[in-house]
Amino acid sequence: MQGGVGCTGMARIAYILLCHKDPAGIIAQAERLVSGGDYVSIHFDARAPRADYDRIREVLGANPSVTFARRRLKCGWGEWSLVDASLSAIRAAVEAFPHASHFYMLSGDCMPIKSAEYVHDYLDRHDADFIEAFDFFASDWIKTGIKEERLIYRHWFNERTQKGLFYASMALQARLGLKRPVPADLSVQIGSQWWCLRRSTVESVIAFCDRRPDVLRFFRTTWIPDETFFQTLVRHLVPQIEIRTRPLTFLMFTDYGMPVTFYNDHYDLLLAQDYLFARKISADAIELKQKLGELYTEVGRSFTISDEGRGLFRFLTGRGRVGRRFAPRFWETETSLGRERTLLIVICKKWHVAKRLAERVRQVTGIAAVDYLFDEDATPLPDLGGIQSSVEKRTRHRRALLRMLFDVWQTDRLLLCVDPAHVDLIHDLCSDRASVRLLEIGCDFSDDYLVGHARRVGLARENTSAETLARLLPTIRFDIRFESDRLRDSDFENFHRIRQSATVAQNTEPLAAFLGVAADAAEEIAATHYLFVD
Repeated sequence: MQGGVGCTGMARIAYILLCHKDPAGIIAQAERLVSGGDYVSIHFDARAPRADYDRIREVLGANPSVTFARRRLKCGWGEWSLVDASLSAIRAAVEAFPHASHFYMLSGDCMPIKSAEYVHDYLDRHDADFIEAFDFFASDWIKTGIKEERLIYRHWFNERTQKGLFYASMALQARLGLKRPVPADLSVQIGSQWWCLRRSTVESVIAFCDRRPDVLRFFRTTWIPDETFFQTLVRHLVPQIEIRTRPLTFLMFTDYGMPVTFYNDHYDLLLAQDYLFARKISADAIELKQKLGELYTEVGRSFTISDEGRGLFRFLTGRGRVGRRFAPRFWETETSLGRERTLLIVICKKWHVAKRLAERVRQVTGIAAVDYLFDEDATPLPDLGGIQSSVEKRTRHRRALLRMLFDVWQTDRLLLCVDPAHVDLIHDLCSDRASVRLLEIGCDFSDDYLVGHARRVGLARENTSAETLARLLPTIRFDIRFESDRLRDSDFENFHRIRQSATVAQNTEPLAAFLGVAADAAEEIAATHYLFVD
């Protein structure tokens, strides 16, 4: 049995390595993985140059911890060939490595983000299969494109390279009523193709394939079967209690379905995630690859898991920098709040400051005021028949909700607090026939406050590294400034602004105009000594 760095537990991993380029990188990756006491089974795409494959065979062929798929297949994205290549490499690994306890699917773009010692210990502590397996029809795993059509029609053409034939074939089958049923005894599942399975599970999958050619025929003409084949079979063959519905490879996708690529400055971020490998690492990230390669062979290395990667990515990219592509849109057509009513909207990023202002307005002027009812479920509200029960309901029926608050409190003036991120909501309310006034509260933001804010909203954890926080803070500052600039660029009527850095006298005038109260009442509110305290 091969020894190696970090091979202290019982876990021995056969890595199933699917690759199609960069022979030098594949050689380095395989040598790194077997140095940890594990094994590698390689499928190198037959579309790649034969010389590249021969180079890999020449260097690794004599290594007893490396084997190769019996056949080199030409693989196409979304095609059965990817599953076929995986099965070929798996069969080779099962035969060549009888001591392998786990089989871990990797690509040539993957790199370890933990040490081999940590990886082995992790698998020793978790006697389970790690594979995403969500109900194909009930889950929302598929975000864009066709869904049930992947299964119920036969796909002989590749959507990426033969788009016309792909859709023409599908349309013809639909016209002719050629839908087909899913195999009756299977519940089709879907998830990431990057899994880690125990040996018993892999042997069960192979035996199932040998006795059920009908299932292979079905998946052979489905679209993107690498996201459904293993997921469905594992869920069919293994008790649910033994499945962890998550991959051990850290990967993220953009809103356009493209994998996020990691670069040199992502080292600390990657190590902090609760995963063993990451994909995909940029070919240009030479420094990152070198550091991760060295990390894999370390012994005694401890890791602090903060696991903020996905939330951080959604914040940095999901909302967009200009235009906020995925901001909420409101096309509500409910009737007006009423021409005789006045809606006062306080806009502030520091919610505790706006809440204090709202409370002081209630105390000094008697104006009815409600906190962040479109942001916080816990905002105190009267019973309004259920419409107030969640932020989602309140937002969907916002005019009805506000009309009911005007009625319940028997008032024609109502103040509410809104986060500046909700510019679409503000635009929508300003379009009402009621009189609407806006007050932006400009606050100062210390680094300590921004760190606390990042932790409160899930962008960081208590143990997020200082390096990650240092990169995050400028982005949060920009985001806050962007929201403020966007408000002022919207040219809202009746828009007023007070500032933390201004004097009481400077804040009194805009506050009086906003509230429609006398200067002395506005001054009393503006002079609240604890208003801006963090």
